[in-house]
Amino acid sequence: MRTLRHVHIPAGLALVLALAAAGCGQDGQGAGAGAVLPDPVGRWSVESLTTGGRTLHAPETARLDIGEKQAKGNYGCNGFTAALSFAGTSAVTVTPGATTTMACADMEFETAFAKLFTGRLTIDRGPDRLTLKTADGSTIAMTSEPTVPDAPLTTVEWTVQSLISGTSVSSLPAGAAGTARFTIAADLSVSGTLGCNRFSAQVTRDGDRLTFGPLTTTRMACDGPAGEVEQKLTDLFASGPLVSRVEGRRLTLTAADGEGLIAETPSDAE
Repeated sequence: MRTLRHVHIPAGLALVLALAAAGCGQDGQGAGAGAVLPDPVGRWSVESLTTGGRTLHAPETARLDIGEKQAKGNYGCNGFTAALSFAGTSAVTVTPGATTTMACADMEFETAFAKLFTGRLTIDRGPDRLTLKTADGSTIAMTSEPTVPDAPLTTVEWTVQSLISGTSVSSLPAGAAGTARFTIAADLSVSGTLGCNRFSAQVTRDGDRLTFGPLTTTRMACDGPAGEVEQKLTDLFASGPLVSRVEGRRLTLTAADGEGLIAETPSDAE
């Protein structure tokens, strides 16, 4: 009959072995389980939606930033926020919050995304991928999004996309899209077009606050949508310090009274 011999294991090694054994049974990530799955918390690029037997491919700007208690993102054009309540790592309950209300080119995708990203969603994770699934089997498929550096405030051309008024954001009226553009040079001189007339000015900068000096403009008579945008931008630039915020390719300028603009620069800006 064989006698089992007691082998002394140092305390430090015993602790390591115990932790390793415990880890093998967690989340299916023991030996042979593959790479550690990503945490849902992070920045995700939306690839597609499946709903009603159809697949809707996402615009490039659709994304979702997931925090521990809140999410914010972009439906493709409109921004939004939502409160989150996680049930471990397998499900999350989404309570929609604020959203902008711009008229956008792909409203079908925007509407479907907003409809799906609410209520209890199950979480399916994979390396660099995240899928949220509704009770009826509809899905939001995403991939992890690398951190994109913010564009510089100066030396790039900003094209005005939307106007802000208090808590509302509206896209430029038909006929005025792309007509208002400006560039802030390294010496803080600014030049561009207000939608109809060209303009130039000097900007002073104090942290994130920009103050535009008197505008020098051409004197063409402007009416219609472009003229309306020009008047609003002229009033905005003359209203005093504007709080500036650059996020990725997007610039927001906001006055103390809540008026403002949202502009974008091309993705290849350096």
